[in-house]
Amino acid sequence: MHNQTVVAFFARVLLGIIFLMQGIGKVFTWGIDGVYNSFKPYEETFLPKFAVVFAAYYTSFAELICGALLVIGLFRNYALYALALVLLIVSFGHGLTSPIWNLNDVMWRSILLIFLLVIPKEWDKWQVERLIRK
Repeated sequence: MHNQTVVAFFARVLLGIIFLMQGIGKVFTWGIDGVYNSFKPYEETFLPKFAVVFAAYYTSFAELICGALLVIGLFRNYALYALALVLLIVSFGHGLTSPIWNLNDVMWRSILLIFLLVIPKEWDKWQVERLIRK
């Protein structure tokens, strides 16, 4: 066993769990209406209502679905791209309502995501996708 394999697995599963749990909270605990209500302040900006509604739905379901995909290791890069868009939407939205906001949540997720995108694919051996390809 190589450390690269362990590191790739750990980073992917950790990031997946973080997003999955947030998605579960948004979709099943708060409900999409609750998420949308928390996005209402963004309607006071120049953003059209459809963009705010899209952001509420997209971020919630992308976190849920892509977080799960990362945990099991299926469609890894597509999940990472979709979650990168979540981080861009969240960063833009927070910046609209408050130019100085807590970057901790976004920064650590971004670092893990970027790490996973730049490491060699061969490091990430423990995933369902590799089993399917065999």
